[in-house]
Amino acid sequence: MFALDLLSWWYGIGWAGVLHATRRRLGAVSGAFSTSTLLHTLFAPWRRIVTYPGAGLEERLQAFSDNAISRFVGFSIRFFVLLAASVAFVVLSMLGLVELIVWPLTPILAVILIVKGLL
Repeated sequence: MFALDLLSWWYGIGWAGVLHATRRRLGAVSGAFSTSTLLHTLFAPWRRIVTYPGAGLEERLQAFSDNAISRFVGFSIRFFVLLAASVAFVVLSMLGLVELIVWPLTPILAVILIVKGLL
């Protein structure tokens, strides 16, 4: 009776739990890297460093170049963080897929290994 209960859990609730855990891990990666915030602020200035233009043309050009550099730095850093988040997301997705594939095979492999060990 225990073996049937275990197998019904393994191929039912347990398998769904593995899928839920994979989704939770992917959500945690998204939250840890704040991907939605990074995407919304991709072209925003770095640390909101903004130079306000003065009255003269030289001051306006200086403010423009300062702001352009600040936006470029902000874009570069956010882009590489998003790239790292994408890599982590892909790796965790692949590991989750492998786990979902291996999960139903584990009881069968356990029985096969026990039988092979006895022979």
